[in-house]
Amino acid sequence: MKRLRGRTPGPRTPIALAIPALLAIAFLMLPLLGILVRTEWGDLGTHLTSEETTQALKLSLIVSFWALGLSLLLGVPLAWLLARVDFPGKAVVRSLVLLPMVLPPTVGGVALLLAFGRRGLLGPWLEDTFGITLPFHTSGAVIAATFVAMPFLVISLEGALGGLRPRYEETAASLGASPVRVFCTVTLPMVAPGLIAGAALTWARALGEFGATITFAGNLPGTTQTLPLQVYLLLQSSPEAATSVSLLLLAIAMAVLVALRGRWMSTPGNRRGGRSSGLSDDVAAPVLPEPTSALPDPTSALPDPTSALPDPAATESASPDPTPPPQERWPLHADVTGFNQLTLDAEPGTTIAVVGPNGAGKTTLLRALLGLTPRAHAELRLGDTDVTGLPPHRRHVAWVPQDGALFPHMSALANTAYGPRALGVPRAEARRRAQEWLDRLGVGHLAHRRPAQVSGGQAQRVALARALAARPRLLLLDEPLAALDQTTRAHVRHTLRTHLDTFGGVCLIVTHDPVEAVSLADRVLVLDQGIALQDEAPAEVTRHPRSPWVARMLGRNAWPGTAGPEGLTLPGGGTLVIADPLPQGTEALAIIAPEAVSVHRDKPTGSPRNVWPGTIREITTSGSRLRLLITSPQAPDLVAEITPQAAAELGLTDGSPVWTSVKATETTVVPT
Repeated sequence: MKRLRGRTPGPRTPIALAIPALLAIAFLMLPLLGILVRTEWGDLGTHLTSEETTQALKLSLIVSFWALGLSLLLGVPLAWLLARVDFPGKAVVRSLVLLPMVLPPTVGGVALLLAFGRRGLLGPWLEDTFGITLPFHTSGAVIAATFVAMPFLVISLEGALGGLRPRYEETAASLGASPVRVFCTVTLPMVAPGLIAGAALTWARALGEFGATITFAGNLPGTTQTLPLQVYLLLQSSPEAATSVSLLLLAIAMAVLVALRGRWMSTPGNRRGGRSSGLSDDVAAPVLPEPTSALPDPTSALPDPTSALPDPAATESASPDPTPPPQERWPLHADVTGFNQLTLDAEPGTTIAVVGPNGAGKTTLLRALLGLTPRAHAELRLGDTDVTGLPPHRRHVAWVPQDGALFPHMSALANTAYGPRALGVPRAEARRRAQEWLDRLGVGHLAHRRPAQVSGGQAQRVALARALAARPRLLLLDEPLAALDQTTRAHVRHTLRTHLDTFGGVCLIVTHDPVEAVSLADRVLVLDQGIALQDEAPAEVTRHPRSPWVARMLGRNAWPGTAGPEGLTLPGGGTLVIADPLPQGTEALAIIAPEAVSVHRDKPTGSPRNVWPGTIREITTSGSRLRLLITSPQAPDLVAEITPQAAAELGLTDGSPVWTSVKATETTVVPT
């Protein structure tokens, strides 16, 4: 029996919408069909090769390409200004850009005549000073076409720039690139599809311009009589020839639209083959086959993560220069005001982990040190140099954002050489230095691949190599390992620690991972609402955290409260008995380790002085133990940690009623 292929099930199109939509399509198609049906196909060649038509076509091409060049010269900076700069009257300027698109073309021609004509605002001055007369001249046709067509370029490019995250440009600036260099080497290549689409639409619109041209520049054969004006004249003397020339213009317009295929609506983020903002090994594009002589991929998943760590000796032997170059030493002093209010002092070679809850001001701190945010201001001194008044590209402060922000149109080698080249290093030396840093971080064999062709861990190493190759005085890393899986994170953490040991400046790392904070940093800076709560060695922060968020990040229970006569009065009204009483009224934070919480089926008796009834709301696995989230009407939520065997003996499941107890001696109280 023959099997019928059914349509893919889906919502049915409402008839009330489908009929008007079909009528709209027919309305748009009928005029085009009229041209096709009425064209004298036998005389088409004769009509299109006549002297008047070829002359008008040649003039149209000259005018349209000059209009395109003028639109690029003026429109590209204007699009950048609208997309990147906030200034008074921005809405008015954008309205002026859109005005020629909605203004009747003849009105536009009158406006041009009153501005640039012999009796216009600038016409007499142009004629007396430069001898330039625009009306009834080819240059006037160019001006008219530019006036009408340039908005297509500006709007298309502004949309593309709006879809391009400023992080790429900010990262380029942190590597030492001036604003003009950033625009030419990063911004324009990344918005190239939008620029090309806008340029094509601008050229096509200039080629078909009629109303403003005939009103402002006139209709002089060989001077201002473009192809649309030729069609207008032929309609009066030879309608068949007019139809043939109209068909030519229609074919050119359709060819432009088909070539673009909707690209004027695209943004840099949705290009085919582009990389997602989260650099993850799970979503990376397929990696090309590697040469057999290449170094082993340090980011591949192995059963034993510790055995997969790259051998420093092997990595160094692959480098053309295994000895790191001698670096200057750059101590840090910063006074930060605004949303963030703190003072930072650090000796060369210090790594500071910046931690805190969302909204604490971690990224704002980094951007203040870069000079990229008005929310906070940093009086910054690196060594003996005060860089407070310098723009970002002259501060020698390199930034590695969370996703790395590798330039997608450049190879790993070109990305890494970008900083040295921006600082004036010759091309050959910059590439040699870039290759050296890629080799040191174990990704030298990926030098000629683009970011979309490498995994997340590899991309993070390239981003780190790019920052270090610029030889910064201050290195800022914004959650550089957050997007990586656990195995890859261990490898990159090991490599990062190795190279931070030889770094001659100060490094700040924003992280939410306590392992990173402890293993990478010499100090931990705890922020909350822009204020520094703690700035001490990792061991001290681990033993005595002063922030509930940090305590929970470290896996501990953290209860803020106020010291009273019987212990610590909790916000919910309960009381926590502690071993060492504090002066009454002292604000403090009680830290309780999960393993110090005892869980019982019945109310315990004996020595515990802190006993509460509760209900198990969640059971999760933590290594070889179980973590229980227990809620109670008499105390804040509590996390307890027990063995699977103990949970089985007690018969614990989600929703089980239990009793919890904590000894007073098992509670650490930190005054806040």
